Amino acid sequence: MNRVPPLRGASGRVLLPLGDAVSETAPATSGNEPRPEPDARPRVLVADDQADVLEALRLLLKRDGYVVLTAQSPAGVLAMLESEDVDVLLMDLNYARDTTSGREGLDLLVRVRQLDTTLPVVVMTAWGSVEGAVEAIRGGARDYVQKPWDNTRLLTLLRTQLELRRALKRSRRLEEENTHLRNKGGERPPFLAESRAMQAVRRLVERVAPSGANILITGEHGTGKEVMARWLHAASGRPDSPFVAVNSGGLSEGVFESELFGHVKGAFTDAKTDRIGCFELADGGILFLDEIGNMPLTQQAKLLRVLQTGELHPVGSSKVRRVSVRVISATNADLSKAVAEGRFREDLLYRLNTVEVQLPPLRDRREDIPLLAAHFLAEQARRYGRPGMRLSQGALEALMAYSWPGNVRELEHAVERALLMATGEEVTSEDLLLRRASREGPSRLEEMTLEEVERYLIERSLTRHEGNVSDAARALGLSRSALYRRMQYYGIKGAR
Repeated sequence: MNRVPPLRGASGRVLLPLGDAVSETAPATSGNEPRPEPDARPRVLVADDQADVLEALRLLLKRDGYVVLTAQSPAGVLAMLESEDVDVLLMDLNYARDTTSGREGLDLLVRVRQLDTTLPVVVMTAWGSVEGAVEAIRGGARDYVQKPWDNTRLLTLLRTQLELRRALKRSRRLEEENTHLRNKGGERPPFLAESRAMQAVRRLVERVAPSGANILITGEHGTGKEVMARWLHAASGRPDSPFVAVNSGGLSEGVFESELFGHVKGAFTDAKTDRIGCFELADGGILFLDEIGNMPLTQQAKLLRVLQTGELHPVGSSKVRRVSVRVISATNADLSKAVAEGRFREDLLYRLNTVEVQLPPLRDRREDIPLLAAHFLAEQARRYGRPGMRLSQGALEALMAYSWPGNVRELEHAVERALLMATGEEVTSEDLLLRRASREGPSRLEEMTLEEVERYLIERSLTRHEGNVSDAARALGLSRSALYRRMQYYGIKGAR
């Protein structure tokens, strides 16, 4: 069959042929315009070898709010499905091979099912017999219509298939979310700070939270970077949107793309099913990238491309997925120094730190220690069923005198441990056991347990190497993965 000549849609956009597949394409831009938000309208691919049929369906479906893609042959259908995201396929059973059997359409249906088992397919036939349509339904089609079609029935049928498609997608998302931290509908977490340093931080984040700009949170280990990211999410004006957290610096080269971008069934040996990546899970919300300073350069390039275009390809697929995600990243490393040393891409840093929020260490905000300690004690008392617990004056003095090299995370851990050690309703300074991890450090190693010594050495090595896990692991004589396992065991991370 001859290919359809270029047409113009009602919007004035040019209908460009892709092989013999056609889609509406916006006019060329200069490249300086801001990246547009993804089109949320449902996308239907219509396949028929007659140009007048395609045009009639395009006009009908466009009026009903669809983005309409068209193709005139089985090859055009397959090319479009491999390059575009499609919600419903409306396809004829008869093409160039013959006129009545529908065999070409049935063969195409098999190929479509191999590409995407969840794609709803509605078949069309112009012949009185429904035998071909019945065979198509047995082969995986969801429904059929006869030509000439009834507009109302056709539109109702497509809406029904769209709802089923969305239900399947929601089910898949819920399965993936079981392995990721996601916050929906939560209230804004408390901002536990009275110090001047933290009040300045609060004023900054209150200004930038509703903006949608990417934010880089910096600070030492344990200063509360993930807590701050969650506070920004709750204050963004869209607290019901997804919040997905991932330790980007701890992903190996082999799983990085699968974790962030997803993969399709058969993409590699263990890919037994399709998987949705973190970017798609966070679509419309926030993706929190922890330990961003430890991400290898090869992974940085892949991340940069998605941030620039809003488009990604799941592993093993050539199909483009479009996402709208706000990225909040965190690190305890000096990224400017890393850029100067060639360990971090300057263009990626510009994409991440539209606004930088620097969290001060706990030793520089000592006024907040009593407030934080009381909050942690109340939380742990509820958790362990010990209401009425309080801190003694001696415990408060010990907390204020301690140097807190592990910052807020160490304070929380110390309060939990003290609650478990306390015999009455009052936590004493002796219950805190801070003497074993005092600021004297190495001179008190003989008083520490083996676990405390290991934790101390890991924290010192990370501090000495400015949070670079690879360098810290090398100095400790460990592999990168072994160090990450120990960090996880002791609760040592780049952000809370």
